[in-house]
Amino acid sequence: MANGRRDAVTQGQRSLTPSRAVEPALRSRVNSGIRIGQHPPLKFLRLLDELREVIDSVGSPCWAYGTTASALLGFDGFHLAKPFHLVVPINRAPHRVDHIVHRMRTYNQLDLGSVHGIPSLSATRTLIELARTEATKRLTTALDSAVRDGLTTDDFLHRRMMELRRRGRPGLDKLLAVMAGAELSKGGHSWLERSFLDLLGELGLPRPITQQVVATRRQKLVRVDCRFPGTNVIVELLGYAFHRTPMQMQNDAERLNRLQLDGFTAMQFTYHDVVTTSPVMVATLHEALPPAPTRPFGPDS
Repeated sequence: MANGRRDAVTQGQRSLTPSRAVEPALRSRVNSGIRIGQHPPLKFLRLLDELREVIDSVGSPCWAYGTTASALLGFDGFHLAKPFHLVVPINRAPHRVDHIVHRMRTYNQLDLGSVHGIPSLSATRTLIELARTEATKRLTTALDSAVRDGLTTDDFLHRRMMELRRRGRPGLDKLLAVMAGAELSKGGHSWLERSFLDLLGELGLPRPITQQVVATRRQKLVRVDCRFPGTNVIVELLGYAFHRTPMQMQNDAERLNRLQLDGFTAMQFTYHDVVTTSPVMVATLHEALPPAPTRPFGPDS
């Protein structure tokens, strides 16, 4: 069932083919009496038919949205129920009694798909829209199940959020915090750190030591994100938040001053720098760092 739900997008997401993959699987579950979400199979099919009729009455383009799309996609904790949530382009304003029709200003083909033969927002875009209204716990559950079922990837979700970001857009900081919390629970490098390390490899620059203590501030250890052996270069990655608090900015300034006084060349790069591969960041790294050593080739290499 999970394979048939995957989004019709590229860059880490897979094709949705509902008429050939999802619907036979769904029919098989109905015939065997397996519950679908929180519904008995026949009730789920009736709700699907009702949803399809509402979308048809609104007319194309129209897609399942929010909690309705979440239920279609199989996010844990969501079940198909009325009122249905739908979305149309901003230049349309249809109304349907007993259902909720939202309007969407910005979208592209990566945001659209089809589940069980019903037009729906993709899993990635659905998570971004859920962040507007859902509590952190429920959003975390939706994210975990979407990644588990292969409906999105951390990389694609980060990049789509950056593309959709605009001043005042609600929910993105909440979704970033949820993603950061999920990473902490898994241990290891964060997505931002992994992406930065991958970028260094692509640029032919040396790999740093990560999360190393290099100084003290206010009798506390100063741990840096990246220290490059054989140089005095340090890189700090400024986290996921689009808007930093005054206290965060104060702490960053004090850390940077301490590192400079201790003789380090300390550089700071933002989430936006890494996600967009900022040309200024790339030029700065090339200026500050030597090329990575070339590995020898041959039988003894």
